Amino acid sequence: MPITARKSYPAGTSAPPTSPAETPAGQAETPTSRAEQKAASWYVLSRPRFAVYFTGSLLSNVGTWLQNTAQMLLAYQLTHSAFAVGLVSMAQFSGFVVLGPWAAALPRRFGSKQTLVATQFVSAAVAAGMAVMRFHHMLTEPWLIAGALAIGLAFTFALPVQSSMASRLVPDTDTKAAMAMNSVSYNAGRTLAPVLAVVLLFSIGGGWAFAINALSFLTFAIVVLFIYPADKWQPARRNHAWAGLRMAASRPRILLLLGMVAAVTLAEDPVLVLGPTVAHHVLHVSGSWAAYFLSALGLGTIVGSLVPTTPVRYPQRRDHSHAAAWTLLVLGLAMIAFVESPNRWLTLCAVVAAGAAGLLTGSTAQSLLLKTAEPDEATAVMALWAIAWAGSKPFASLLDGGLATVFGVHVAGFVLAGPAVAIGAAELLLFPELKKRIHARLIRSRWRAYALTR
Repeated sequence: MPITARKSYPAGTSAPPTSPAETPAGQAETPTSRAEQKAASWYVLSRPRFAVYFTGSLLSNVGTWLQNTAQMLLAYQLTHSAFAVGLVSMAQFSGFVVLGPWAAALPRRFGSKQTLVATQFVSAAVAAGMAVMRFHHMLTEPWLIAGALAIGLAFTFALPVQSSMASRLVPDTDTKAAMAMNSVSYNAGRTLAPVLAVVLLFSIGGGWAFAINALSFLTFAIVVLFIYPADKWQPARRNHAWAGLRMAASRPRILLLLGMVAAVTLAEDPVLVLGPTVAHHVLHVSGSWAAYFLSALGLGTIVGSLVPTTPVRYPQRRDHSHAAAWTLLVLGLAMIAFVESPNRWLTLCAVVAAGAAGLLTGSTAQSLLLKTAEPDEATAVMALWAIAWAGSKPFASLLDGGLATVFGVHVAGFVLAGPAVAIGAAELLLFPELKKRIHARLIRSRWRAYALTR
């Protein structure tokens, strides 16, 4: 799916606040004041079409996290095993491992809009079926896994289209803010829904979590029908499914960004899979605190969205990857604190910090991926991003649950946070400007030491 071509602007300027319809692809925007160059990502909601999309996406994500939390708590109630929770989570994201390379091919064959709407209707039907089974007390662990797998397969084809759709609703220089707010809509659902899921489970029944999710899928399908931008015709490519993989193999920078995205998924996974176990065996509180951990992670992403951002432009890509490395390092350290802290409130603070760092890392990496790719490679690179972000989730959940069962939650937390710490530290050490500063400081310190000895 095409995006607008790279553009350059005079120093200290940014794109004007015009609608996408008023700024055709390839046409340079008029510069605005320096004050508008850096702002919290929420400013992008002033664009009407993106605001409608954000509202529909938020409602859909609230429903999704209602079901995700209900699945997690039901699986733990049925088995009292972190590994069982990991199996349900793995099933939900396993489609990206099996079908991820073809996720960009289906929209090109049948149309992006048609693909996205169809996936919403399929997901609504599956969620409604799970609601009926829960109301009749038939929703066992195998059915939980089967339902999560079915919705996950639909999500595999929906995610790349939805991600590239968000970037097409705003001008080119607002892409980073749009990606950040796209993550906010996903994680705001993770903030609001878990506590509501606990209330539903212990009051009127968990079946309503699945029913509300089905309704939210239908709502988002209607939003897509009304606001999705018109597709531009593109010739079919026989091997398009693997075009993104070949592109990434020839561009090390894309591989690094994809590694950052996967590291975010790995580091954040313990909050979902290990939440009940951390609550019971580390903090010695009720298992319902697992829902509060999920809410804290979502709250952190909202906090992260309030951090001022600058437009990502071609010459500045390394500066932004440097910032992403810092936030990725913070994410890894915060998740280590999550499994090590003996105090529930410090644990919640660590999760909030992890949510903010994860949002900033993910939105920056996603925007840099779009800037690194050529305009006609947007859907392919978003398919790669989806594989890195969601395709690593099954492995993370299985590894997380298995390590926690065999070695304990502390080992699992350290192992899952390890890639984030390693990649973040490596990028900082290899960053050219940082190396120059370190070298300059070493030279200055040597001259000072020499002067003191004279």
